[in-house]
Amino acid sequence: MIQLQNLSIQRGVQRLLDQANLTLHSGWKVGVIGSNGVGKSTLFQLLLGDLQPDAGDLFVAGDLRISHMAQEVVSSERSALDYILDGDHALRQAQAQLAAAEAAHQVTQIAQIHAELEHLDAYRAEARAHQLLSGLGFSTGDATRAVSDFSGGWRIRLNLARALMCPCDLLLLDEPTNHLDLDASLWLEQWLKNYPGTLLLISHDRDFLDNVVSHVVHMYQQQLTLYKGNYSAFERARAERLAQQQQAYTKQQERIADIENFVRRFRAKASKAKQAQSRLKELERMEHIAPAHIDSPFSFQFLSSSKLSSPLLTLKEAALGYHSESPILRQVTVTLIPGQRIGLLGPNGAGKSTLIKTLVGDLAPLQGQRVAGEHLKIGYFAQHQLEALDLEASAFLHLARLSPQATDQEIRNFLGSFGFVGDDALEPVKRFSGGEKARVALALIAWQKPNLLLMDEPTNHLDLEVCHALTLALQSFEGTLILVSHDRHLLRNTVDNFWLVAENQVTEFEGDLEDYQQWLNQHRRSQQQAQDTDASPNDHRSLSASERKEQKRLEAELRAKLRPLKQQVAKLDTRMHTLTEQLAQLEARLADSQLYAIARKEELKQLLSQQAELRQALEEVEMEWLEALETLEQTEQQLSA
Repeated sequence: MIQLQNLSIQRGVQRLLDQANLTLHSGWKVGVIGSNGVGKSTLFQLLLGDLQPDAGDLFVAGDLRISHMAQEVVSSERSALDYILDGDHALRQAQAQLAAAEAAHQVTQIAQIHAELEHLDAYRAEARAHQLLSGLGFSTGDATRAVSDFSGGWRIRLNLARALMCPCDLLLLDEPTNHLDLDASLWLEQWLKNYPGTLLLISHDRDFLDNVVSHVVHMYQQQLTLYKGNYSAFERARAERLAQQQQAYTKQQERIADIENFVRRFRAKASKAKQAQSRLKELERMEHIAPAHIDSPFSFQFLSSSKLSSPLLTLKEAALGYHSESPILRQVTVTLIPGQRIGLLGPNGAGKSTLIKTLVGDLAPLQGQRVAGEHLKIGYFAQHQLEALDLEASAFLHLARLSPQATDQEIRNFLGSFGFVGDDALEPVKRFSGGEKARVALALIAWQKPNLLLMDEPTNHLDLEVCHALTLALQSFEGTLILVSHDRHLLRNTVDNFWLVAENQVTEFEGDLEDYQQWLNQHRRSQQQAQDTDASPNDHRSLSASERKEQKRLEAELRAKLRPLKQQVAKLDTRMHTLTEQLAQLEARLADSQLYAIARKEELKQLLSQQAELRQALEEVEMEWLEALETLEQTEQQLSA
């Protein structure tokens, strides 16, 4: 159990918590949310013992094993594999003790330490580390590379793997999906679902939070408020609270009207593709949750240039990459026309960023042609755009340089929609956090009114409020959008079609994000089978007695897993059938025209609420059923192999 009683903490002149109270129980998976700067990372420092409260009490069990994801980027000559293994402190300590005992020929000590190593699962440690590397997108050869060889983003991934390697009772993760692509985010999500301990997770990725956490702690106005359920449940509960504030009513209704307009916009396209239906459901859900953001300070837009070309941009039989002898993508022929909204999918390293850089013009095709329309005007967001900002200049000065003719008030009004109010607009960028720099970069793009938006992981460093505002801004953007993101909520609500970048090709993907997850699992299995085939020359030798014993043990473990997996699949199938029947009965009641009379308004409202809850429950059970079925199939395949 973790307990905060009347706890206060102040950093500099800012009070982050003021007599806050909170109780968290063992085994909970908790999302910690709040605007940038409210003290989420400071709360983690308190739990780690790096900070002491200014007042009040913090109770954490003394024997609690804590692991956390370091935010600093280290430079080390240790191999990636060793760096990750170092995360298991008990393992490393036992290995050091063994080496000392062997050097001193202490036979009794050696036997005891071997027993301890067995208890620590030491003999599978390297295999577990390799699984972490693979799941987080590292290639096979990366395990032996020095940490210093990797870029900053990949070192953050190593920090994450190191935290996951450490056996712990409490796991603290601060924005773990930053610097992850969609594939690695999906893998991490599954890993955390299976994690048996207590988890505290800071994240701006609402789908990630929805699928992982069981509780939400909201840091707001120097207090900690605990909500039961995932992030969507928090939004609904918070919306109910905010809806009671009369002064917010008008703004709430305006926001709901905006969402309804977006629903109408997508409904016209829903019959064209399966993914449009999925996004339509998501937009209908947004109608209910949007009021949770009515107090958001962010309300920016991306206005499109009034001049258009059709097509805007074309690649013709292009080879893309950095070396003509080994292009990353081959025979790429794509045409961008006004109004397209495309999400890029594909495994890590398949060439998504290469395609975007070529479309922007930063990377010339190795072969073929890139043809730009006469009125093409590109807005490009990528992480290096933040590094290109003038750190000595303010957000105001950045815009004034672009448009010297603009008045001070025009610039200030525009920056206000991005949350830069008053003196904040005049502060040097070097004093800004990563999220604030990202908002400056977004403001620069929006100010120039592009007709083609190319966005590569725009939500990194943004908090949930800004992510929500970005979603609404991209929904209303009338130009052409190409988006790479690990944020599934953003993808679902802003794009119409998906392109798959894989196996040196760019093709249209017929399906939605759930279909892509299935494709990705199949792709990984195919890769694993190919690796197993490559490693097969030694497979035909006779197994030793110990190897046969180990093989039988593994087969017994797999058979033991089959029965509960089959029971789980059957149970979920029954649950889906029950929910489907309940939903059908409810929708039959909603089909009654008399229900829409004014006198039955409350009854209608209650039935619509029940309908939304049933739909969400059915979607969640369907996802569980698909995952359980896939696990069952994989286990059966392993047993038959």
